[in-house]
Amino acid sequence: MTKTIERQIEPKTSLAIGLVWLFNITAIIGIGLGHQEWFIEKTYVNMLLYTVFLIALFPINGSRNIFLFTLAFLIGMSSEWIGVHTSWLFGSYFYGENLGVKLGGVPLLIGVNWAVLSLISADLVHRLNTSKYIKALLAASLMVGLDLFMEYSAASLDFWYFEGGLAPLKNYLSWFAVAFVIQLLINDNYSHGNRKYSLHLILSQYAFFAAYLLLQ
Repeated sequence: MTKTIERQIEPKTSLAIGLVWLFNITAIIGIGLGHQEWFIEKTYVNMLLYTVFLIALFPINGSRNIFLFTLAFLIGMSSEWIGVHTSWLFGSYFYGENLGVKLGGVPLLIGVNWAVLSLISADLVHRLNTSKYIKALLAASLMVGLDLFMEYSAASLDFWYFEGGLAPLKNYLSWFAVAFVIQLLINDNYSHGNRKYSLHLILSQYAFFAAYLLLQ
């Protein structure tokens, strides 16, 4: 990100980071106090806000970034469609009702989440002085690590449900494979980026799902 863009976006980044942590901490406190249903039903609102912040702050405004965001979205949605309809990639599962509008049984927000996680993970490893394959490996690992936390909370959050109750090993292997392919395609190819927002967004997500797991 150029110095000019950094100066223009910095105050907005700090505000967005504050709101991201406020939403997550408030949700955890509310759930801990027994208001789980109310906060869980607002999950899609939080996801939309995080996406709006990313679009504004990354920013997703040039043709290259728009293309890469769309590419990650389409790959994520396609892999989930294959997973839901064939059980081939991730195992036998279906989506609940808490993630909003679905297309072919897959919530559009899941595709958006793939795109958001892909870009912020790529941004976090972007400055490492190593090969694109190592960076893709590390970024994909960040994504799968978050999925691991989410899997243990997904059913109680009405996100998705696996046959037998637990995600099989191939879910994580396939998640990693898809994430790795996306990272190879977008790593080092996007313009600008916002490492500060990327770091706080992924940390807040890890913190939320870790705390939620402890509250169950």
